[in-house]
Amino acid sequence: MTESITYSGLKIWDGTGIAQANAITVTGTKITWMGDKANAPREAREINCDGLSAIPGLIDAHVHLELNPDESKPPQRTEAHVVPLMAERARKMAKAGITTARDLGGGAWYELSLRDAIHRGEVTGPRLVCSGQPITCPQGHCHFWGGEAANLEEAKAVLARQVDHNVDLIKVMATGGRLTAGSEPTDAQFSQPILDEIVATAHNLNLPVAAHCHGTEGIHRAALAGVDTIEHCSWVGSEGWASDYQDDVAQIILDNGVWVSPTVNKGWQRMLDSKTGNVLTRVRAAYRQMLNMGIPMLASTDAGIPGVYHEELPAALVVFGKIAELSNDQALRSATSDAARALRLDHKTGHLKVGHDADLVILDGDPISNLDAITKPVHVLARGATALAG
Repeated sequence: MTESITYSGLKIWDGTGIAQANAITVTGTKITWMGDKANAPREAREINCDGLSAIPGLIDAHVHLELNPDESKPPQRTEAHVVPLMAERARKMAKAGITTARDLGGGAWYELSLRDAIHRGEVTGPRLVCSGQPITCPQGHCHFWGGEAANLEEAKAVLARQVDHNVDLIKVMATGGRLTAGSEPTDAQFSQPILDEIVATAHNLNLPVAAHCHGTEGIHRAALAGVDTIEHCSWVGSEGWASDYQDDVAQIILDNGVWVSPTVNKGWQRMLDSKTGNVLTRVRAAYRQMLNMGIPMLASTDAGIPGVYHEELPAALVVFGKIAELSNDQALRSATSDAARALRLDHKTGHLKVGHDADLVILDGDPISNLDAITKPVHVLARGATALAG
């Protein structure tokens, strides 16, 4: 018989606001009851959590489990020795309170095998949503993962190969990037007709599309094509990061219902600490313009790139909140209910509610009054399985 456990005495932020409930019952993988602890199911074992807070499990919308943050250069090829390292990264993510993550690029579909092992309960880790090999141009950004395409026919072949491996979405490199030698972040990598057809083909298969976009022209093309998420959205121009923000392009993003995934990691704290330079001013202005227009943003870190560790979303979310000038409630939504909606998972996670998966983080502190509390989990459940025991 599956045991029921009631976590009582909590201050609960349920994904949209402070709940009237102060107790949650978990049975197996699901939340089966919420309410006043005096009315908790009698058959449930009670764990007293007086003085603690609960939030939904966090969602990092952009990671690369294959990549080693301690390496300054990308891999020449994907080797099998990374498999146990990926499992350990997943374990650390779940322990930190990250119960869902979107993996946006690898070379050998190992992350999909890990996804399935986590789903079967064989490995502790976040629920994974995986794109497989990104579609890129010859020698384009992340070409080392095997997704090069010189024309539409080849792009469709790369896409079909990902479908054959049962991916959850398609990733396309709409611009160059900094990680790949010879690739320029400002440069668009695909023509509008090719990008349009990639997106249409994926959508016909009911697969969302995430587009890597640094330069403004690539952002423009991805928005016109109707991708589901724009990754980075860096507005890179001739003067650097966020130097080419354009309201008319942002309007297309809004009109086409595209989410922005800005991949802010905790290292961006250097912008907040810097006494010189205007990158923070430009980035903050771009974020503020988009948010004021109503363009939705979701939390993401690009974990795996140099210096960005997979378990650091909680600290990164604090930095993102400061840079984008979000309230603590807005920052939390970007990594819970909003992110779940963007990833088409809001029917099962992102909220604490009866019937949803038991993705639950219990914190030492109140994140609404002090967002730093999310860096101090004392107990984590990922689909009901204990990832951190307090």
